[in-house]
Amino acid sequence: MFETPLTVIGHIVNDPQRRKVGDQELIKFRLASNSRRRTPDGEWEAGNSLFITVNCWGKLVTGVGAALSKGSPVIAHGHVYTSEYDDRDGNRRSSTEMRAISVGPDLSRAIVRILTPPPHPAPSAIQDAEANSATAADAPEDATEAVSALPVPA
Repeated sequence: MFETPLTVIGHIVNDPQRRKVGDQELIKFRLASNSRRRTPDGEWEAGNSLFITVNCWGKLVTGVGAALSKGSPVIAHGHVYTSEYDDRDGNRRSSTEMRAISVGPDLSRAIVRILTPPPHPAPSAIQDAEANSATAADAPEDATEAVSALPVPA
């Protein structure tokens, strides 16, 4: 199947909706991208608007759910496709949707702090750490010295 790549810059226009589909989670939201153009007299006028439903699967669910909400300026990249369906009145309809590969805040229109979850150590590393843990006699006398030596996240 041919998949058309697309990148859309815009604002989220609804609260992201999280749900379970089978054994996977999905978070979806509507994204609006509006264009403007300068008229010959130097004024700005509204151009065309694009509204697209963005579907996020896998690891995107956690990040989008935790960081983005209605009104957030975002950049979404993924593959675009058209879904066809029958509405309540029996009319044939279609909608443009994106299966997102990457979604993030638009840093030209927002200030964010990026939090990266720590990597999970392998079970054998945890067992090795427990086996090699220091005894109370090896601990420093002043506990504040040991804590201040740890790196502080920015």
